[in-house]
Amino acid sequence: MSTTTNPDPAPGSLAFVPLEANPELMTSLLHKLGLSKGLQIHDVYSITEPELLAFVPRPALALLLVFPVSAAYESARMAEDAGVPEYDGKGENEPVLWYKQTIRNACGLMGLLHAVSNGPARGFVEPNTPLHRLITASIPLPPKERSALLERTPELATAHQEAASQGATAAPDAQDDVDLHYVCFVKTEDGTLWELDGRRKGPIARGKLDADEDVLSEKALLWGPLKFLERGGGDMRFSCVALAGSLE
Repeated sequence: MSTTTNPDPAPGSLAFVPLEANPELMTSLLHKLGLSKGLQIHDVYSITEPELLAFVPRPALALLLVFPVSAAYESARMAEDAGVPEYDGKGENEPVLWYKQTIRNACGLMGLLHAVSNGPARGFVEPNTPLHRLITASIPLPPKERSALLERTPELATAHQEAASQGATAAPDAQDDVDLHYVCFVKTEDGTLWELDGRRKGPIARGKLDADEDVLSEKALLWGPLKFLERGGGDMRFSCVALAGSLE
């Protein structure tokens, strides 16, 4: 079956317990892996009400959206990916560091890795930490080898398992089929808004933002999460968290 029709990891693949969109747990996971305590994950209570967006420190460096994988979404994804070749970027000149998802139910972790591996957030990764070593080792690798590196990095599995088991709701089994998925939006130094999803054929450039715009700006929200909400079909299982400056 083509990766356009079914991009999910194959049955029998390495599987993780799904990660809850819990800012405290996600922040703890990232700090343990090596992200500076100058950044943390924040709840985004609304992407349409400015007074609620104001609770998030700005600029927001990445936005993670949890959304239901509906038939309408899958139809739109397949249509957009149909004529696109599999991404094979690697090296220092790669516009973004993108990870193909080969671990079942690891989309939350993939979203966090995309958030901290790109744009200004990468500068907050502390040296000589698991996260720093992972990013450094990933840069020269093409996507297939990059995914294999994630699978054989025990610090990732350990930190993810610890965070996933501490969620406020009962965690599903690692082998369960889960119809909620994470996608990450980041703004790189050249102003490009990227949609980063390990379930797609590669990173997707959604447009150029101005210098004073971040991933929570009106333009970024229109190009990003609001498109997903339009396809929601009344399903309200959407939530957002953002990576931004620490409040502590």
